[in-house]
Amino acid sequence: MQPFTEKALKIIVAIPPGKVMTYGQIAAAAGSPRAARQIVRILHSMSAKYHLPWHRVVNAAGQIALQDEEGYQEQMWNLEAEDIEVMPNGRIDLARYQHHPEAL
Repeated sequence: MQPFTEKALKIIVAIPPGKVMTYGQIAAAAGSPRAARQIVRILHSMSAKYHLPWHRVVNAAGQIALQDEEGYQEQMWNLEAEDIEVMPNGRIDLARYQHHPEAL
């Protein structure tokens, strides 16, 4: 496993319930600020195997980025189950819910 991927996995696993991080924020914390799409790939391919809290990752605007209705609804329900308020447009208030981890 590549060092970037390993570090990204550790960051994603450490997002606490009731908080979210953005794809770009995770990429930057893992050492590659321009690799937000890599985080998408990691979440898509490794969430089940590593039991990642994929639902706690949103886009830079604080919105659920999933396009398919089923995935969108699942992410919204998972976030609401953790008392994260999801606005009707799928947006999460980053000022209130964004996780800012200590440097790893």
